[in-house]
Amino acid sequence: MTESRYALIIANDSYQDQGLGQLMSPAQDAEALAGVLGDPRIGGFDVRIVRNEPSHAITMRLDDFFADRRPGDTLVVHFSCHGLKSESGELYFAASNTLPRRLASTAVPADFVRRCMSCTRARSIALFLDCCYGGAFPQGAVARAAGDVNVLESFAGEKLGGGRGWAVITASNSMEYAFEGSELTQTAGPRPSVFTSAIVSGLATGEADLDEDGRISLDELYEYVFDRVRQENPNQTPSRSVDLQGDLYLARSHRRRIAPSPVPDDLRAAMQSPDIYTRRGAIAELRARMENADLSVAVGAREALAEMARKDIRAVADEAGRALSEVSVNPYPTRLDFGPVPQGAPPPHQQVRLLGPPLARSCAAHPKADWLRAAETSDGLDISVDTSAGPGHLSGDIVLKGTVGEGLVHVEAEVLPAAGGRAPVSPESPTAAIPAAGRPPPARTRPPVPPPPAAHRPVPTRTPVAQTPGRQEPGKQEPVHKPSTHKPSTPAPTRKPPPTARPPAAPAARPAPRATQRPTQRPTQRPTPQAAHAPPPPSHRPQRAPALAAVSLGLSVASLITLVLAAIAAIQAVEARVYDPRTTLEDEAVRTGLTGPLTVSLVTAILALVVVAIARNSLGSSAASETNYAEGPAHATRVLTRTAKIIAVPALILTVLILLVYLVARGYA
Repeated sequence: MTESRYALIIANDSYQDQGLGQLMSPAQDAEALAGVLGDPRIGGFDVRIVRNEPSHAITMRLDDFFADRRPGDTLVVHFSCHGLKSESGELYFAASNTLPRRLASTAVPADFVRRCMSCTRARSIALFLDCCYGGAFPQGAVARAAGDVNVLESFAGEKLGGGRGWAVITASNSMEYAFEGSELTQTAGPRPSVFTSAIVSGLATGEADLDEDGRISLDELYEYVFDRVRQENPNQTPSRSVDLQGDLYLARSHRRRIAPSPVPDDLRAAMQSPDIYTRRGAIAELRARMENADLSVAVGAREALAEMARKDIRAVADEAGRALSEVSVNPYPTRLDFGPVPQGAPPPHQQVRLLGPPLARSCAAHPKADWLRAAETSDGLDISVDTSAGPGHLSGDIVLKGTVGEGLVHVEAEVLPAAGGRAPVSPESPTAAIPAAGRPPPARTRPPVPPPPAAHRPVPTRTPVAQTPGRQEPGKQEPVHKPSTHKPSTPAPTRKPPPTARPPAAPAARPAPRATQRPTQRPTQRPTPQAAHAPPPPSHRPQRAPALAAVSLGLSVASLITLVLAAIAAIQAVEARVYDPRTTLEDEAVRTGLTGPLTVSLVTAILALVVVAIARNSLGSSAASETNYAEGPAHATRVLTRTAKIIAVPALILTVLILLVYLVARGYA
């Protein structure tokens, strides 16, 4: 887009005639649209704004704007005002001095705009009309005109302009009104209209780039605006009339689709090798290439891994699937709470870091609420809140869409009513729909993002990635980050300081480790929410639970063996007593050694159950086991203790029964 590009924005929100009333959106429409069209990274237009001018001044500006243009120029004109019709059905645009009974001399005729468009030599012309032209409207919406007129008919006829052609896009059709928000109250701050807000949002965020080719055409913008307006207000239907040769590109977009780079031939041969170990080696190489700073190389490796995950045998496909899951959109933190914010105050800002390799960080932010703003930074996103919204609790999401999937950041804020019941106008709220990339927020409103906990830090892979010198940006990490499913445990209660450790002025500060302290100490900062929910440190005795489980199993086996010996001795004593009535049961028990094995079996069974309880207690809950033990030792502990319990409990019961039978028989004897 090297041709000359010019934009004229005409906004009227103040009228001398009381019957026309005051509009709330045109000023904000002009500033918001001028911001995105004039941004060299988005529109690159030379923008001029005409606000609250009389009709003769507007017509002169229009005449100058279309005159003396070259065939290579692209022109954009935007009207945000009342649309009126005369008794004969002619369309007029209201100016600050417009009188409804004197439209011919006090308003801007649509036919004059059409003649200016037909006389210019500019290659392409786009006309946006954020006006309305009659029809009923629901309660709570502010209409901008009365009567019934088809605006597109006013620009029909022979081809306009001396270049490719022209396009007219209107906020609504002939039987509808253009809305300035679904609901407006006297205490609500000024906001862009639904139609212009959709235009600004589509250009600023790049969401209007439907084919993701890096450019936003007029057709793509209309499709996006149509869906967005209908979604927010089903009673409003944008319309268009186009007579263009080819596409008219209005803006650049950062949503460029990444073309994958094919993998080398030797790597492709390894992927198709009949040897399973060779194919697994290819997976390791593809995993390393997926971390490459060149996104085309990374995308090509990802597609190759996806192919192996679909077509290869189960073992290889599962390994390829795990490699794919290692690279995903991973924002930190995933939840932001701005807390209480005064209505109309400067927008507060918080930072969100994007973790993982460059491919995982290559994603676009899509706010799902009008009051949410997201702008790209060197290592993530800058999130801000538009405080011009009405007071109340705000809750919304920002969806992060990238080549490797999607992520979600949940945002909450509480907008407090302004003092006196009237909200001051925030300097940034009129251009709320413009991303902060065009105008970065003040540094003082950006609180630093705390470092992620250990569970969220990237885990380096086995194969290092060769990086080109000077390509890596400072502060960005290249290793792959594995998303953690660990749930933070409840932090331990803070110990109270000893009575003499510190004066009452700083109860939260920890006592100094040395005997002497400095005269002045920096106050201890309150722990951040992330620190409060950080996982506990790993245990210093990670093998204690498995060892105790092994001991319990040994004791239970010993109890079972001694129980078998005691049973054999009891059978021998009973048989001897039957064949020789002269002997007593007690003598036979002493001769066969019955009491010894019974005692050992009873004691070892009890000890086995005690050690099982200690091992289970050391293992702790599921959350604690995930923190203190790896999956292997934790699983082994559970299996050993379960087996020991299965053996020890029956052994204990049988031992007690044999002992009771012996004592009863001895009493009768």
